[in-house]
This record gives sequence, C-alpha cells and structure tokens, in this order.
Amino acid sequence: MLHELLLALVGYTGDFVIDVREQRKAFGLADTQISDGSPAFKLAPDISFLQPSERSVIESLLPLGFYYRELDHFAASSRNLSSIVDKQGDPLRNHCSESAKGRTTNPSTYRRAVANGIVEILSVYRSAVLQVEQRLLADPDPILATVTQGLNKFYVLLPPLHELILEIERDDIRGGQLLNLLHKRCHCGVPELQSCIQRLLWHGHQVLYHQLTSWLIYGILEDQYGEFFITRQEDGDGPENESSNTDKVRRLPQKTSGDASLSDWNLGFHVSLDMLPEYIHMRVAESVLFAGKAIRVLRNPSPFKFREALVHQQIHKTPHRFQGILGNFDLQKEACMQTFSGELLPQAESDKIEGMLQELKDLSEFHKRIFESVVDSVRTIAANHLWQLVVIRADLNGHLKALKDYFLLAKGDFFQCFLEESRQLMHLPPRQSTAEADLMVPFQLAALKTIGDEDKYFSRVSIRMPSFGITMGTTLRDSEVKLGSVLQGTGSPEMSLDGWDGVSLEYSLDWPLQLFFTQEVLSKYIRAFQYLIRLKRTQMELEKSWASVMQQDHFDFAKHRKDRKNYSISQQRRQQSRPMWRVREHMAFLIRNLQFYIQVDVIESQWNILQAHVQDCRDFTELVDFHQEYLNALISQSFLDIGSVSRILDSIMKLCMRFCWNIEHQESCSNSRELEQIIEEFNKKSNSLYTILRSSRFAGSQRAPSLRRFLLRLNFNSFFEVSSACFFFVGDSLSTLTNPQPSTAGPACTTGA
Repeated sequence: MLHELLLALVGYTGDFVIDVREQRKAFGLADTQISDGSPAFKLAPDISFLQPSERSVIESLLPLGFYYRELDHFAASSRNLSSIVDKQGDPLRNHCSESAKGRTTNPSTYRRAVANGIVEILSVYRSAVLQVEQRLLADPDPILATVTQGLNKFYVLLPPLHELILEIERDDIRGGQLLNLLHKRCHCGVPELQSCIQRLLWHGHQVLYHQLTSWLIYGILEDQYGEFFITRQEDGDGPENESSNTDKVRRLPQKTSGDASLSDWNLGFHVSLDMLPEYIHMRVAESVLFAGKAIRVLRNPSPFKFREALVHQQIHKTPHRFQGILGNFDLQKEACMQTFSGELLPQAESDKIEGMLQELKDLSEFHKRIFESVVDSVRTIAANHLWQLVVIRADLNGHLKALKDYFLLAKGDFFQCFLEESRQLMHLPPRQSTAEADLMVPFQLAALKTIGDEDKYFSRVSIRMPSFGITMGTTLRDSEVKLGSVLQGTGSPEMSLDGWDGVSLEYSLDWPLQLFFTQEVLSKYIRAFQYLIRLKRTQMELEKSWASVMQQDHFDFAKHRKDRKNYSISQQRRQQSRPMWRVREHMAFLIRNLQFYIQVDVIESQWNILQAHVQDCRDFTELVDFHQEYLNALISQSFLDIGSVSRILDSIMKLCMRFCWNIEHQESCSNSRELEQIIEEFNKKSNSLYTILRSSRFAGSQRAPSLRRFLLRLNFNSFFEVSSACFFFVGDSLSTLTNPQPSTAGPACTTGA
C-alpha cells in the first residue's frame, strides 16, 4: 500500500489510487463533477481495509501527487519535451497531453525558462519522496506519519504553483506579462513560497538579460516569439504578424538600397507596452530602446553613406580633381571605412557593458535600482559615442549654422539679392512645368554675387517649388487674368496671392546627420523658411513701391516744373497721394518691426542659447532635446503655432502685397476703390492683431517675455495706439483719389514712423 501511495505521489496511479477523470473518460461519462483545477486523484472505492483516520491522511496526501503530475506536464510541454515523452509510450503522459490539447500552447522562451525553474522545484519534491521511501524501508514498522512528516512543507508550495500554471495556460501569458505575473506573486506571506516564486522569476530574468545583452552590446533584437518589450515596428505586437523568412530575404535588398539604418532609427523599433513589465518604468524602457538603436548604428554603419561622405568632402577640398577622386575611390574606401567604423564603439566599451549586464545576471534577486543604474550607464555610453560621431566627426555645428543661414535667412544679403533677381519673375504667375527651373537662375546668380566659393555648405542647398493650383494647359495670359482677379478680390480665396508662397529649400544631408535632422525637424525648418521669405519679400516690395513712385514723382516734377498748368495738377495729385503713402509707411512699420523682432529677438536669441548647449552638452539625446526646444521656441515665439495670430499676419502680408501691386498698376487698374478696401482691411487686421497680442491669455504663457518685446517695438511711445485712430481719417482722405472735391481739407494726421 505504501509503495502504491508513493507512486501516486509522483504522478502514477494504479489499483490503489485512481484518476477519476481518466476513469470517467474510459466509461464515456462527462466530467461534470470535477472542475478543471481540482485534484483528480482519489482512493479506489473498493478499498475497505483502511481505518477512517488512515483514509483521511491518505486523501490529504493525494493532491500532492496530482499537482506534481500537472506541474511536470507543464514543464515537459513548455520545454518542448512532450514529443519525447509521448514516444516512450507512457499512457499517463499521453493522457495528460490529450487533456491539454484545448489549451493555447504558443511557443515561449520565457515560459520555457519558468518551466526550468519548476523542474528544479519538482526535483526537490522527488528527492523528498525518495527520502521518505528510504525511511519507510529502513523502519520495521512503517507508518503514514513518516510520509506526512517528509512532505508536509510541500502543502504550501505545490497548490499555488499549480494555480500559477493554470493562469499561465488559460490566459496564454508570455514574455514581459509572465515576468509581471511572477513579480506580483512574489509578494506573499509564506517565505518558502516566496523563495520558489523568486527562483522562477530569476529564471525568467535570465532570458530578459540575454535579450538585453544582444540588444545593448550588438544592436541585435533576438526575440523569436515577440516577447521582448522592444519590438520591430513592422512586425506588430505578436509573432502572428511576423513575415516569413522568404519574405524577409526578399525584402532585404530593398531595405538596404533604401537605407534601412535610417528607417530602423526613426521607425524601426518601439516599446511594446503589452510586454513591458510594470516594475520597469517607461523611462527606463525608452533608455533601453535608445541605447540599442545607438549601438546598432555604431556597429552597423552604412558603407554607401561612407562613400557619399568621402566624395563630398573631397569635392570641397579639390573641386578641379573630381575625376581623380573617382579613380582612386577603391583605394580610399577602405581608409574611410576604418575612419568611421573602426572606433565608433571601442571593444573596451562593449566589454564594460557586458560586464555590467553579467553582474545583473549573477544577482539572485531583481533589484530595481541596480537595474535602472545599469541601463542609465549603458545609455550614457551609447549617447556619448553617438554624440562624438554626429557632433565631432560629422560637423553638426557647421550644418546647424548652414541651416540658420539659409532656412532662417541669416544670410540676408544673399536673399535680398535673390529676391531682387527674381522680382520680375515673381510678378508673373508661376508655370507648373518650369517654375522650379525658373527660380534656379536667380538663385545661382545671387550665390555668385554674394557667396561664391567661400561657403562649403551652399552646395547642399537647393531651391524647390512644389506643385500648385495652375494646370499644365493654362496659358500665361490666363494665369495673369486669374492673378488679377485674385488681386481685385474676385478670385478664389483659397488660392495664394501669387502662387510663389510655396517656394522652399531642400538641404542634402550625409550619414549620420539624418539621425539628428529627421524629416520632422526639416519640416519645421521649411515651415520657418516659407514664413520668413514671404515676410522679407513683403518688406522688399513695400520699399520698392516707395522707391519707384518717388522716382516717377521726381521725373514728373523735373518735366513739368516750367509748365505751370501741368505743375499745379501734379502738385495736387501729390497732395492727394500723401494719405496713401502714410498708410504705406504704417504697413512698412509693422512689417519691419515684425521682421526685426523675429530675426533678432527670436532667432539670434535662441541661437545663442542653442550654441551654449552644444558647447556644454556631451549627450546625444540631450542635444536632440535642446535642438527640439530651439525649433519649438522659434515657432512659438514667431506665433506660427497661434492660429488667430498667424492668420492675421498672413492676411496683413497679402494686403501689403496687394497694395504694392495696385500702386504699381494704379493707372491701368479699373477699380480705383481697391486701395480703399485694402486700407480698410489693413486697419481692421492691424487693430485685431494689437488687441490679440495685448489680451490676457498670453500674459502667463512662456512666450510672454518675447511677446512684450514685440509689443514694445509696435507701440513704442504709444505709436500704434495713436496711429490706429488716424487710419479712419486716412481712409476718408483716400476717397479724393476717386472723387476729388475742393472741400477735402481737414486736420492732418501728424503721426509718422
């Protein structure tokens, strides 16, 4: 009997102890009385020689055998040993395998590790059963108390472990979710059970550390079943979304030619919240993500990008020996590769990272503070080496200065010359087929006049003109008519003033600068450039309109000064035009101050702050954050992120351009009330702008200091408040241009800029 009992305690039933489920299944009965998680080992009903006390003791021992069998089956199936066991022809194991067919058994590396821990615990249990058997054989009068005493401690271990595996199989818990479950189960009041769960968690963490080692030392994501909290963007959140090996191989050449390294950096990997354990903070997970991507970049630089960098550098050094460069490229390629990739990540740093991760593996328990400290150290190492690559070797500061010169119009002489050279072109609607090519001529002329060969970054800048709303079949005359209708106020309001508002720049970047200047960053530079070039163009047109009219006025004065009749008419026309030129001065005053505020108070101020950060910072991620703050400050303090203000400024610039166009074509303009409408609208828009900027909604915002500087420039000595009152009189005075009468005299507005 005792031997039958001991066999039942290690999962083998017989005539003395039976498996109720197996028996009911053999008779073809439904298993309705016993739930899935309750013990199924019972004493045979025909056993009559046991005393009630003995029966009670034996029945209390039998659940241990059931739990052992279930745990052993879980360990065997999770470790992919079920097929081996089935080949041995064990009917008991076959029955267990069939009973678990309905459960989800997706492969899992973490579950295999936990199964290894359960095997360790079961081996301790089997040793205890063996010791009990030896004691029973050595005792001339064996008793059940010997069995109870030897296995008493497992009453607090096996039932919770069985409950644990039921939850794992029922919910198909894998990866970081399994670590999270074990971490929660560690918090219990039973020291023995806590030690067992901690051992299982230790086995699970060994898999985590192995994946971290692969990711943080080699930049390789070793995650066969999608259980790591760092996952590929394209693969989804589970293995069911992964492509087959054939598809991956088929996609490999395409990804290489399309620069897969940049794709991996920007969109290739992300933190999977489903597989991130709760005891690992999101900040730590993002540090792991960044460190792995940085190591991946440092260990796998792109040879194609090295060739581009080499050729580009040699072109600037020896512009007349380009053919020699291509001829000697094979000899220089190896040296270039060694220069960029040889010391991007020294072996000593890799050994240091490996040593820190090995210390984590050797710890018997998981310590959150130590884990976070190691991750921060690895992130710092990766960020420092990436900083050296981008800032020192790739000359980041020089490219930042180039972007400021061209996208933020710091080279004012160049863009002044460009706008003057392209002024006649921009007076006509752009042709969709040749607009970009037409702009290249004044762009290159301006470069020859102002830049020459002194700026090595200019070759990276090219002007772009995106498609717009004029079709290929539209003639130039039709376009002029459409433009005239827009200026007259009868055209489509969705169309821009002249179609040239979409002009932008493109900047060519070599690896690894794309890691810093992402598409999102470049789009912000383009947005700022389009705003600033329109502002500068508006300011130039206001100046040109004044210069052209004064030149014509001086010519008329010299021509008609001897003719008293014509001279009096010319003098009267000059007197009538003074209110209009006073309005032009108000427009120029607003545009000049806005331009000066953006270039000096915003761009130069924020540039100095960025330069201080570049000099002091030695961390790539911090430098990226500082640059983002720099761009956000430019957009914020230029009011591009305030819809109400940006719309008003946009409409004011359009009104100024319409004003200049009408002045230039005043004699041929059929609708003479256009100027009155423009001035009336400008009066409303400028007053609305001043009202919005003075509102209390901006008083407590971060842009309040810069806002006050802009308001001070606009309202210096209360000029803006006083001049706004004069606009109404100016509008009435302009009516004399249409219907002159002798009674136009009145109080003159003495306010001026």
